[in-house]
This record gives sequence, structure tokens and C-alpha cells, in this order.
Amino acid sequence: MKLTTKEKYDYYERSVQNPDVEVEFMQNEFKRFYRRSPFLMREDFCGTGAISCKWVEQDKRCEAFGIDLDPEPIEIGQERHYSKLKNTEQKRMHYLLENVMKVKTPKMDVICAFNFSYFFFKERKELLKYFKTVKKSLNKEGLFFVDIFGGPESQKLVTDKKILNNLTYYWECQSFNPITHECLFAIHFKDKKGKMHKNVFTYDWRFWMMPEVRDIMLEAGFSKVTAYWEGDDDDGGGDGDFQPHTEGENCDAWVSYLVGHA
Repeated sequence: MKLTTKEKYDYYERSVQNPDVEVEFMQNEFKRFYRRSPFLMREDFCGTGAISCKWVEQDKRCEAFGIDLDPEPIEIGQERHYSKLKNTEQKRMHYLLENVMKVKTPKMDVICAFNFSYFFFKERKELLKYFKTVKKSLNKEGLFFVDIFGGPESQKLVTDKKILNNLTYYWECQSFNPITHECLFAIHFKDKKGKMHKNVFTYDWRFWMMPEVRDIMLEAGFSKVTAYWEGDDDDGGGDGDFQPHTEGENCDAWVSYLVGHA
């Protein structure tokens, strides 16, 4: 039996998302640079909008816009997250079923594109165009957050596994073209009954490298781009603490953040 729509998004959020941590990270880094709290946030490729809904809970002045072209995750997000907000919070949370390249919103303090969603753009000119639209959508004091992953292990045709409570998550690189960096990734799940669900989510991407993304952000007009590298937990893994760095350890696989400054 296939997973229901509700189940697949529940599994996804349990496996790969932590809105509390991501909202705290963005707010703290904004305060670090601008010595004030950010209030306006846009979540591009928002999916269920879990981050946006968490954002509006932080302060009565916080407002969020979740942008996505796919109505399915937005519908799920309205049920899973939006419905649990207070009435005053719901008024400050806006789902927009629109294209991030064309959407019109107020000028933002923070814009984010997480879960490597911008890898969807395979041509440099398209990624540059997207970054330029983001830059124009930010206030003079504004930050643009993206996550990025890399390392030689991440480009091999292998499957990573993470065991959770009553759920096993699999992240598989199914193909990788070293000439174009076009790639296919997929997420699989094994439920508590031991049934495997293959290709629940699939991604047809270009695998962008950190120097490429940084250079394109600068070309798009960002004043500077800061890389955040994760600390070591002394047991071969990351400790979840991302700090600004100009050098990183040459790990087999890593996840990092890049932050563009308006």
C-alpha cells in the first residue's frame, strides 16, 4: 500500500526538517549583523511552510510569506501547521501559490531557500536571475539564507540511512553526471512495519558547488557572502553548531549554509 499524502509529508518533516532550529539560526544571525530583530521573512520553495508558521510564532510583529508552485504541500501545511496557529498569528502567515521568480511581496528582512531547493535551477543564468530577484526583494538591512551540501561522498551513487523512531529514512544519489553536474536524488522510507516505500520524493537537480553559489550571489549584487561551517562532535559527525568560517575541513560529506548580505 502506498503512503498517503499526509504520511509522506509527515515522514519528510520528521526526517529532514527542524523549523525551530532554522528560525532561531536566522534570527540570531540577523541580530549579529544588524543589532536588531528581523520581522519580515519569505520562505521560497516553502513546501508545507513549516518554517514560515514557526516564524510568526516568535513575535507579534513577525510576518511570513511562504512561496511555492505546488498546491499539494501548501494544502498539507495549512492543515499541519497553519491550523495550529492562533488567530492573530494566522493573519501574519501568508501562503502564496506563485513562482519565486515573479512573486511580489513587501521588502523582506530575511529570505530563505532551504532543502537545497535552488538546485532546481540547472543553468547559471537562471540561478543568477533568481538570486537577483531575491536581492531586489530584501531590505537594505537583509539576509538571504541557503543551505548547501557537498564532499566527494555526496556525488557517489550511494544511499545514506538514518534510523528514527518507528521510521528509517534513506537518501540516495541515483545518478550523477560529472560533466554537467546534473543529478538525480531520491528519498525512501521504511515504516514501522518494515515496509519500504521507494522514491517518495525525487529531485532532478544540478549539483552546485559552494564557490559557484557564492560567486553567483556576489554577481547578483549581494555585498558579501558568509559561509557557515558545522563544528565536529569528536565522533566523526557534526555537532549542529554552524559558525562563520573562511576555511572548512575537507570532509567526505558535509552540509553548510551560505548567507548573502544585502
